[in-house]
Amino acid sequence: MLVFLLILEMNLNIFAVSKQRDSTMLNTKMIGNKIAEARKKTNISQAQLAQRLFISSQAVGKWERGESMPDITTFNRLAEILGVDLNYFSESFQSAATETTPVEPLVKPSDELPSGKQEKKLKWDMSRGNWVDADFSELKNLHEKFSSSNMQRCKFIGSDLSGLLLKSNNVDSCDFSGSDISSSHIQGSNLVNNLFKDCSLKETEFSGSNIDRCDFSSANFTGTEFSKSYAKDCDFTGADFTGAVVKSGGFEKSTMADVVWNRTSFNATYIADIVFDSTVEDCSFENCSFKKVTFQNATLINVFFKNTSLKRIRFIDCQADRMTYEFLKQGNADLTGISLLTPKGGNE
Repeated sequence: MLVFLLILEMNLNIFAVSKQRDSTMLNTKMIGNKIAEARKKTNISQAQLAQRLFISSQAVGKWERGESMPDITTFNRLAEILGVDLNYFSESFQSAATETTPVEPLVKPSDELPSGKQEKKLKWDMSRGNWVDADFSELKNLHEKFSSSNMQRCKFIGSDLSGLLLKSNNVDSCDFSGSDISSSHIQGSNLVNNLFKDCSLKETEFSGSNIDRCDFSSANFTGTEFSKSYAKDCDFTGADFTGAVVKSGGFEKSTMADVVWNRTSFNATYIADIVFDSTVEDCSFENCSFKKVTFQNATLINVFFKNTSLKRIRFIDCQADRMTYEFLKQGNADLTGISLLTPKGGNE
């Protein structure tokens, strides 16, 4: 009977003339206030309520402003969501006495999910964007969603960018210091004047990219591959290139001070205007092109050189083991700046 009276009351209100709006029957303004009151008590937004009703948030806004009213079918669902019964929308109902029940969250915690299912992680799609002077520090869950974008003077400090796909991007004057960019793919991109200090770039692939005036000091390049990529005027001070592979690309006019060269492979690489000043161990230089390359105060151990000519390499106060020395000799290198290491680490 109450439901029937409510439906009758609503229909009378819709077709009532303006003077009837001051009567005891329901009116759109009163209903709108009640919807807003119950919604706020359940602590959900207009957008969340609209989502659960499969309507637009603009429609909810119109209800609460008294510009329109839900139909009776929607009223039933609305009452269920807001934790009230249909009597709540009656003008004679005392809203102060209303008790609402918390609305069920739109996303349940992972422990409430069915067995065998995991909560879906958020993923941001920042592809095809123009990002300027933005601070995305500590950004997470980006993964492959960052291609074909222009980024200028943005901050990504301390971000988790592991598994990132950076394809056809222009990245200029951005700060990635302290970020995890491991296992990522940087393809066909232009990186200019960026900071990658203390970054993890482990097992990251650089392919077909231009890297200009970037600071990679103390970065970890363990297992990283450079293919058809050129690094020019970059700072690699203190970087770790253990197990890195450089092929069909090049390093030019870059600072290589205190770099860890261990099991690093250079294949068909152009190396120019660079000074190697640390220990180079278990590395290989095969079919490389050298121009103004200097090994100064460096120790070369088990380093394989297979090149037609090593005449453009200069050695200053360096030490090398016997095998490395012979490889250099076969390549017609100038050995005057190299002294031989004995098995115990002394000089011959």
